[in-house]
Amino acid sequence: MSLDGLLEVEAEGETVGEAKWLGLRELEKLYPGLPRDLVTFEVVSEGERGLLGVGTTPARVLARFDPSTAPPVETPAPRERPPAPEGESDRAGLVRELLDEISYALGASCRIDVDETADAISARLTGPDVAVLIGKRGKTIDSIQYLVGAAVASAGGDPLQRVVVDAAGYRNRRESRLFQLADRSASQVLQSGAMVNLEPMSSTERKIVHMHLKDTAGVETHSEGDEPNRYVVVAPAVDD
Repeated sequence: MSLDGLLEVEAEGETVGEAKWLGLRELEKLYPGLPRDLVTFEVVSEGERGLLGVGTTPARVLARFDPSTAPPVETPAPRERPPAPEGESDRAGLVRELLDEISYALGASCRIDVDETADAISARLTGPDVAVLIGKRGKTIDSIQYLVGAAVASAGGDPLQRVVVDAAGYRNRRESRLFQLADRSASQVLQSGAMVNLEPMSSTERKIVHMHLKDTAGVETHSEGDEPNRYVVVAPAVDD
């Protein structure tokens, strides 16, 4: 309740500490962003525990907060965005804007370069904080690429124009390692005649392996398992 601007709630708990915590929760419902250090408590009853826990009397507290003592909320200054390059298309501009919002939300300060061709819109993120945009095994950058691509597709335009998002050259480095892994696995299969299971990968990475080995004589590939642990199997080719 409110008394002349003062917010006050009564709370009960098995202990005084629990009652105080519940009182804070109730005040936070009345005053979002409650500065907890400005809340005062009055212990009405410390409670009593009966024999063998029977007949317990709860602890009761009054939690009070005076909004007039709260520091003013500062309105953050509007964030300045670098101007878009002259002649950039609406779709490329949307990619730039979305990546700027995502990187800002993840706390990554980075430069965004966007190139556009008839087949793809390619964005490159560079800067000291891009590791957070890549994530473990590239899962974050793959998710970012999917979200941005879906948003651009829904905005209309050429449905065949792909969106590719990379950070600090991660995709090229990862693709090179996947090629090496695929080639080693194919050689092992051809020598041993036994299939090889690769590590779990994202759908993007599995596709890279499948496409790289699709014309390799004597081997074939398929995927097994459930996401997020789905993996590529390199096996001896079965003659028709």
